[in-house]
Amino acid sequence: MDWEFITEHTSEFIHAGILTLKIGSIGIVLSIIVGIIGSWILYENFKFFKSIVICYIELSRNTPLLVQLFFLYFGLPKIGLKFSPEICGIIGLTFLGGSYMIETFRSALETIDKIQKESAMSLGLNKWQTMRYVILPQSFVISLPGITANIIFLLKETSVFSAIALVDMMFITKDLIGLYYKTEESLFMLVLGYLIILLPLSLFGVYLERRLKYVGYSN
Repeated sequence: MDWEFITEHTSEFIHAGILTLKIGSIGIVLSIIVGIIGSWILYENFKFFKSIVICYIELSRNTPLLVQLFFLYFGLPKIGLKFSPEICGIIGLTFLGGSYMIETFRSALETIDKIQKESAMSLGLNKWQTMRYVILPQSFVISLPGITANIIFLLKETSVFSAIALVDMMFITKDLIGLYYKTEESLFMLVLGYLIILLPLSLFGVYLERRLKYVGYSN
C-alpha cells in the first residue's frame, strides 16, 4: 500500500465527497418533498392524480438510476433540453428517491388510526388542518427509520454519477486507476470515503429505530 500516494490524492477525494454530499443532500430533500406530496395523494385517494403517482412509482422503481441519468444527460439534448451533470444528478436522484419516499410515507400514513382523522374533523378541523396537525406529524415520526434507510440507499446510488462525467468519488477512483494503476490505493480511498459518509447515518438509523421502539412508535 502506497501511503504517500494516498496522502497526495486525499484532497481530491475530499472535494469529490463534498460534491457527492451536496448533490445527494439536494436530491434527498427534494425526494422527501415528492414523497410527502405523493403519499398524501394516495392517502386521500385523488382518482386522477393517484393513477399518475402509481405510474411514476412503477416507472421509477423499475428502471435503474444509471438508465435514468443516461436519458437525462444524453437523451434530452436530442430534443433541445440540455442540463449540466450536477442538475442531471439531482433530477435523477429526486426521481428515484421520490418513489421510495412515497412508499415509506404511505405505509406510515396507513398505520394512523382513522378514528384520529374522524375525531379531528369532528372538532372542526378541515382536511388540510387534520393532515398538517394530526396525521403528518405522527406519520413522519413513524417513517423516520425508513427515511434514514432511503437516505443511505440514495447516497450509495450516487456512485453511478461518474457515468455522466460528474466528478464524484467514483470518477476520481477510475481516473487515478487509469493514470497511475494504483488500484488498491484508489479503491481503499473510495471505500473509506463512503464509510465516512454512510457509517454515521447507519448508526443514527439504528439508534433512531431503538428509540422509536422504546416510545412505542414501532413494533
